[in-house]
Amino acid sequence: MAYSKEVVQRFEDVLKNPEKHSVGSFDPNDPNVATGMVGAPACGDVMKLDMKIDIDGLIEDVKFKTYGCGSAIASSSLFVDMLKGKTIEEAKQIQDKDIAKILDLPPIKLHCSVLAEEAITKAVEDWETKK
Repeated sequence: MAYSKEVVQRFEDVLKNPEKHSVGSFDPNDPNVATGMVGAPACGDVMKLDMKIDIDGLIEDVKFKTYGCGSAIASSSLFVDMLKGKTIEEAKQIQDKDIAKILDLPPIKLHCSVLAEEAITKAVEDWETKK
């Protein structure tokens, strides 16, 4: 199975410069940080998403840590781009099919985009619980 050009490029870019691509985390005790962590035991992929959200519900910054294949890391990198500058309501509209289409994921790797959507959902739920 070959990765798409989009997956390879994102994956390699993240490996070359993780900080530039928002790899990391925020202080979990910061009241303006929402976290979503999900995993797929069958394949071993784990994603952790941290969103820093302002008082108006605008996502100011995003960090991620992902353990998994190139498609999982590319999916995480993409949701960073999709979330920054969006509102919580806009974040709720991001779907796995949007991620899969942009990355041209093959059917065997669609679980990576599903995990990405689940990480966003969990982070939004965390935020709503805090507020």
